[in-house]
Amino acid sequence: MIGRSIGNLPVGIFYHSHSHTHCFDCCCNNNGIRIVETMSLSMIMAQSMGAGLVGMLAESKYAPVLGAGSLGLPKLFGATPVMLTGMSFWCLTYGFFVVGRGRTKFMELAKKDGEKDVEERYGLPNLYAQGTSKHARAFNCYQRSHQQIFETFPYFCIVSLIGAVHYPITAGLACVSYCVGRVALSNCYANEEGDPKARYSSMLAPFMWRGLLAGIVVSGVSAVSFIVGKPVL
Repeated sequence: MIGRSIGNLPVGIFYHSHSHTHCFDCCCNNNGIRIVETMSLSMIMAQSMGAGLVGMLAESKYAPVLGAGSLGLPKLFGATPVMLTGMSFWCLTYGFFVVGRGRTKFMELAKKDGEKDVEERYGLPNLYAQGTSKHARAFNCYQRSHQQIFETFPYFCIVSLIGAVHYPITAGLACVSYCVGRVALSNCYANEEGDPKARYSSMLAPFMWRGLLAGIVVSGVSAVSFIVGKPVL
């Protein structure tokens, strides 16, 4: 079990325990819980952004100079768009094969259990199933596992490509982290119990946020490098 979350962002992921005992159990009131949540969120952001900075410094100092490839971009630049293209294809097939089949599956289960107005509640053009039955909740978790992708993936593509211009290795590693975490998060979100808290049941799921935050840092430094005319790190 992973700790609590603020919105979509995991909080307390460093306090994993099979006994379901988290750092939050130490807090005796809501104010204490909020303090721990804020500290944990700050830790995630600091570690992710720090990793991006360390990666860029290490890449600038130790990475082999491979020269320019097509369009004058670094030869390793292509690794990032390749991963983003693969991720785009996964998003497309995930919508068809997981969410699409999930809609049909839970509609049939709802009918079998005697739910009313199944076609109107579960069918298109409804994005989410109406109601709070166990089958509606389960399908809505399936749907959410897909829709949540589009809250971060479009701008992650942009920051990844910007970052890869000057720091292709660091941007590529951030992209790997994001993609691995995103797939794990979606797979965990689409659970049969309809429990959104299970979305962080995989230890890999939080790496989506780590990759995203690191990628933003790399993109920012790369953008500044465009302005000054050379890599700043």
